[in-house]
Amino acid sequence: MSRLESVIALTERLVSFDTESAKSNLDLIADVEAYLREQGVSFVRIPNAAGDKAALFATIGPHVEGGVLLSGHTDVVPVTGQAWSADPFKLRREGERLIGRGAVDMKGFDAVCLAMIPEFKAAALKRPIHILLSYDEETTCVGPIDAIRRFGHDLPQPGAVIVGEPTSMQVADAHKSVTTYTTHVRGFEVHSANLHTGVSAVHVACRLVCELERIGAALREEGDPSGRFDPPYSSIHVGVISGGTARNIVARDCAFNWEFRGLPQAPMHLAQQRLAAFVETLAPQFAAFPGTGVETITEAEVPGLAPQPGSGAEVLALRLARANRTISVPYASEAGRFQRGGTPAVICGPGRIDEAHQPDEFIEIAQLAACVDFMRGLVRELSA
Repeated sequence: MSRLESVIALTERLVSFDTESAKSNLDLIADVEAYLREQGVSFVRIPNAAGDKAALFATIGPHVEGGVLLSGHTDVVPVTGQAWSADPFKLRREGERLIGRGAVDMKGFDAVCLAMIPEFKAAALKRPIHILLSYDEETTCVGPIDAIRRFGHDLPQPGAVIVGEPTSMQVADAHKSVTTYTTHVRGFEVHSANLHTGVSAVHVACRLVCELERIGAALREEGDPSGRFDPPYSSIHVGVISGGTARNIVARDCAFNWEFRGLPQAPMHLAQQRLAAFVETLAPQFAAFPGTGVETITEAEVPGLAPQPGSGAEVLALRLARANRTISVPYASEAGRFQRGGTPAVICGPGRIDEAHQPDEFIEIAQLAACVDFMRGLVRELSA
């Protein structure tokens, strides 16, 4: 079996596991562990606190500090409500495309890393190649955190990280942060004929949403000094709002879910801090009504990836990709986690992000072949 055929077979194997983020990935992890045992590769399972998910860290080559970590996630987005033309968890080939949930985001990259292990083992590596398969990237990007905390302790410290999110094998060194919130408003419920004797949680929530729109407009005016992002500014979006009991009742409760996508240099809680300042101006409205007020809860924090020109990760990835410039990407990833943990990171993986999260998600076989070539270049670099 050729290396590319092995990649396709492993992609099929990984796609067959329904690892939507709301579900466990342990069956997939156990299957990969069995594969690693067959290959004679040492690994460490890193479970989450609940024990229903796990990351997997494997090392090929000398057990020394440095080397390169190849990072991929195992979870996928849901298929519910999407018009798939066939079973999304059964990989199928149509021409030069492989179709299945996770094929491009990002089990194809995971499969390349695993399929390359025989070549990694056969090489005279002077620095190790590490593989990290994580979980919950599609929701919170918390999957690699426990591994990162162990770098330099009971896990070797990588010198560089390559995150294999789909970039068409271009090297990305920047993406925005994402912080998600739920804002709860507690009002004072009365008959709507006496609305002046209560506080409407719905009305207050609408004012807060309007304030977020104003904050967002100010962020658009501040723009993107780097000129690298599309849209070229930090952004705010309110996705869901719900509240109230009936048309003739002043609402007691209202809540809305929103997000802030910040340029790498922007503080992750910039929008929340500006909204909090506005909430303070509403204090007199709540003063006469005990138990009322506004609370904003942070649900997820995914740090941005800031450019690090000349970093070991950037220089290496550009050389392997035969490129002379980096790009930025519009989505968030785990790369910012590694950078925040002190390890330089870039994103470079097969396929296009435009094909991810879609019904009949696919990856071009040519992109997997290009990723194999990239990995062979990595072997040469670490064997020199």
